[in-house]
Amino acid sequence: MTTQSEILYLDRNENLYGPAPKCFEVLRSISGDELSIYSRDFMRGVKSRLSERLAAELNIPEPQILLSEGSEDMLKQAVHCYLGPGEKILCPSQSWWYYQKVASEVGGETITYSLKEGKDAYFYDVDELIALYRKESPRVVLIASPNNPTGNSFPDEDLKKLTEAIRESIVVLDEAYWGFADTSNEHIPELIGRYRNLVVLRTFSKYYALAGARIGFAAVGASLSRLTKFASRYLGYNRVSEVLALAALESSDYYKTISRQMRADRQRYYEFFAQEPGFHCYRSDANFVLVRIPPGLKEAVQRFLDEEGVAIKFFAEAEFVQSARITLGKTEQNQRLLQALSEFLRKTGSRGVPS
Repeated sequence: MTTQSEILYLDRNENLYGPAPKCFEVLRSISGDELSIYSRDFMRGVKSRLSERLAAELNIPEPQILLSEGSEDMLKQAVHCYLGPGEKILCPSQSWWYYQKVASEVGGETITYSLKEGKDAYFYDVDELIALYRKESPRVVLIASPNNPTGNSFPDEDLKKLTEAIRESIVVLDEAYWGFADTSNEHIPELIGRYRNLVVLRTFSKYYALAGARIGFAAVGASLSRLTKFASRYLGYNRVSEVLALAALESSDYYKTISRQMRADRQRYYEFFAQEPGFHCYRSDANFVLVRIPPGLKEAVQRFLDEEGVAIKFFAEAEFVQSARITLGKTEQNQRLLQALSEFLRKTGSRGVPS
């Protein structure tokens, strides 16, 4: 029997490599003042050292950086700020269920648009999205890039085309899984400068492996003063989370090494499932892959992995009922899962019953 401590959790898109060593160093050096004294950064005309650093990194004014408890918190703030009862929000249908829940909390009406399934990856149909926007006239448009669980990104050129076409609405671009394929930030100042109703969400939970610290931020367009005021905190922010985030930002070599390893491991998943009839592993820009499982085999795979002490995300939603999402762990953890799957397929002959 596998104990709780022996279970390998590859089901919640956490970064199992953990944060950079510098994050542990700053934890060990936390002073009493950082725990007992409020931030005084406002006296310099900024929200915090972290918002100041992020503004420099993204090349936008510091007032347009808003801090939050993970991107989930800022997502909720943005939707609650701009979406009212009966107003429409456009969300991807094959995405995080939480988007629609947040809209329902304020009585909003969710209109969904579909991602398209290509040969190797899912993709956004920007022309279809623009056509739906013109038909529905939503107050808020939400885009996830990379999208969870499909792993595909929204190309920069399509983002420019989209934002040109929907200038009358608030656009929330959720980039929670930024960094695993590309660490470029050049699109942020360009989009923020051109589209004044844009909210770009980022988090330190995924790429920077600080999910437990609960810290995220948004870069917002100049017209969103209502959200800027709504998100402001008179007594400042979590000073411990801030110094952790700053330490992460100063550890780019560490995270780039992890990202390279994850790219190599994603390739191993592609190659493994390409050799198994009926399975399909979609190309991903995130720290997870989506795998379609042959009909009739999903429940047997789930039972076998449960017995092996490996947890991955099996979906009940209609769009992915024959699919599972696998979080990328460390290389040896990914190998453990692939070995378990190899053993399952050897025993069952891909039929789902022992041979």
